[in-house]
Amino acid sequence: MNQLSKHCRQESETGDLASALGQVLIQYFKEFPSAHLNLALSGELGAGKTSFARSLIQSMGHLGKVKSPSYALCEPYSISVEQHSIALHHFDLFRMHSDLEWQEAGFADLFAAPGLCLVEWPEKAGDTLPVFDLSIVLKGRQAECERDINVTAHSPAGQSILLKLES
Repeated sequence: MNQLSKHCRQESETGDLASALGQVLIQYFKEFPSAHLNLALSGELGAGKTSFARSLIQSMGHLGKVKSPSYALCEPYSISVEQHSIALHHFDLFRMHSDLEWQEAGFADLFAAPGLCLVEWPEKAGDTLPVFDLSIVLKGRQAECERDINVTAHSPAGQSILLKLES
């Protein structure tokens, strides 16, 4: 299991890491346009998960507003990669009370279709989600803008992406 740990002293450094990951993901989808990836974003309330997701999605080419999906549960985006369109689904499961709610919401099929599922608060779905290729854990520090970020690969695809992110 590969892991990258980074201490970000400013919010811009967190955004830079998310943007770098977004660029590596674009390269991955150029090579494997019909691939599916699952990314987990974990951390305490206010740790910067949605800001990280926003920077990642924008770095992948989305030009519009990136909204927090906390009320809708899922915000879909279409990202153009060469002649392909990559479906990106940004989930926020914070308001979920049980994994049964997640199952009844009917999003499971999105985790099998080509594209990218980015999930904030994945623990709210219990063990009903598939294995994540990458898990990203953000931990706030005493200074408001500082955070520690750990990115861990859990699959061969995740390991490939992490190696490219490290270089």
